Amino acid sequence: MKWNKSRLLMAGIGVVCMWVLAACSSTGKKAAQTVTRPDFSGDSAYLFVEQQLAMGPRVPNGQGHTDCIIFIVETLRRFGAEVTLQKGTMLNYAGKAQPVVNVIGRFLPDSLDTRVPFILLGAHYDTRPWCDEEDEYQDRFHNVPGANDGASGVAVLLEIARQLSMHGTLVPIEMVFFDVEDMGTPDFYTGQQREHTWCLGSQLWAQQAAPEQYRYGILVDMVGAPDAVFPREYYSMQYAENYQEQLWRRARELGHGRYFSDEASYPIVDDHYYINLAGVPCVDIIHYEVHSGTGFPSWWHTREDDLSNVSATTLQAVGEVIISCLN
Repeated sequence: MKWNKSRLLMAGIGVVCMWVLAACSSTGKKAAQTVTRPDFSGDSAYLFVEQQLAMGPRVPNGQGHTDCIIFIVETLRRFGAEVTLQKGTMLNYAGKAQPVVNVIGRFLPDSLDTRVPFILLGAHYDTRPWCDEEDEYQDRFHNVPGANDGASGVAVLLEIARQLSMHGTLVPIEMVFFDVEDMGTPDFYTGQQREHTWCLGSQLWAQQAAPEQYRYGILVDMVGAPDAVFPREYYSMQYAENYQEQLWRRARELGHGRYFSDEASYPIVDDHYYINLAGVPCVDIIHYEVHSGTGFPSWWHTREDDLSNVSATTLQAVGEVIISCLN
């Protein structure tokens, strides 16, 4: 991920504020003591992160990228999903045709009313080709390892898939593993600037989406850091506020409120942006630090995006919150 639209658009919009919810701390604490905790293994999710890191960077057009597609497809099928590949081409930041492969896995209840819409779960699996947030110019041409920015979201979805394979689902679930999310215009690019160079996989998906088939969506991105904080992202509030409130309330009930902040963030152009524009209300659970220079953690788009910035405890929290809302 991606870019913070505040750099260009938000100079005059005061959206950084504190959301105060009545009885948040006391009521949330009581609920956390009695709520049924869903099955999810942060350790298993962490293993999925390690498996992706072993492939090397999952940069589009590279071997690690191909290996990751195969890994996701085989894992989903092993867990009983109906798997399809959505293929196409999109213009990249330089105006060249870029192949895109989204991996889609569907989990259906045993008895399915075809009128019941899907809940969409999304994450991107590609990694950024450049470490353009490195201080030294020569270091910016390394690939980002992508432990958190890419692998953590994929890992949470795959562990949810594992749980669905054991326990089933009461509602239809569609998982979309988006491609070419993180290949947006690098900071050092001197050519003509083009719009919409990020999130090419979700843009392709949005072009072909039938929004009436979906109830709502949840996107996970950079969800593994030990110190992760997930604020209420602007577009999520604009398009999917009710669903966001459901997730954040559930986080408090489960005792994970320290991750799910009530502070609002600037607009973030992530895959959920194009999902929302396609007519599917979608919430972005994303690590964002509203008071930092870039809005993102210090390891963002650097060589330090490695396993040291992934915690099984954080993955556990995110997974529990999502699974508990799949009804």
